[in-house]
Amino acid sequence: MKAVMTASLLMALAMAQSGCAFFGGAAAGALATGAGYEIQAKRQMDRLDEDLKAERISRREYEARKKQIESGSIIY
Repeated sequence: MKAVMTASLLMALAMAQSGCAFFGGAAAGALATGAGYEIQAKRQMDRLDEDLKAERISRREYEARKKQIESGSIIY
């Protein structure tokens, strides 16, 4: 009986550890995805600033597009 209980306990611990690895990998993936979105937002803001300086867009359009980028970004 002790052997069955010991084996069950070891199996439960092994399953718990594999679950932690899964969640750790998922967290790392989510972090990388978030970073990708923020890099894209930075590029869009840089391009938007360049367009305003080069007078390719109006101030009103600049503000509207900036608000859109800010709504989808954590940093801006």
